[in-house]
Amino acid sequence: MGWLDIGLEWKSISRTLPSSRFHLLSLCLNAEYESLTTNKILDAFPYLRVRDASKAIEFYKSVFGATESFRLSEPGGRIGHAELKFGNCTVMVSDEYPEYGIQGPEAFGGTGSSVHLHVENVDAMTNAAVQAGATLVMEPKDQFYGERAAKVRDPFGHEWLLGSSIEDVAPEEMQRRFTAMFD
Repeated sequence: MGWLDIGLEWKSISRTLPSSRFHLLSLCLNAEYESLTTNKILDAFPYLRVRDASKAIEFYKSVFGATESFRLSEPGGRIGHAELKFGNCTVMVSDEYPEYGIQGPEAFGGTGSSVHLHVENVDAMTNAAVQAGATLVMEPKDQFYGERAAKVRDPFGHEWLLGSSIEDVAPEEMQRRFTAMFD
């Protein structure tokens, strides 16, 4: 029986069921349909490609407090895959492999994305990153969405948005503040 057949059958079943049973059957059919049409995402991992993964990993460990949990290296030292923990989050890192089209942001003249790290003290983290060789892209500043935020570009071309909570802002208030920026 296909979904069209079930839909036609559904019309005749729905007329004969009491409303509570109709609702239960509706929930079961919807759940079954969703399980056939969707694929639940279990995790999402940023994957950073860099020109010198070994140096990048050391930078991320010393500046951001990342811990390395896994590394695959070629005999020549090039890193094919490494996993770093930033708090409870995993960030994957590899060296560039231009022969396979795997290149970091420096190969393209910049990056099209950033990684947001939620930290305890954005000013201290920003200062540590700049002292270690990052470029300051945006000074620490209180933002409309309830964070004090800064942005740095690491020596390998990736941008990091660093943020610390300064207030809880309801979505409606956040939208109001955002809209006001364009008046």
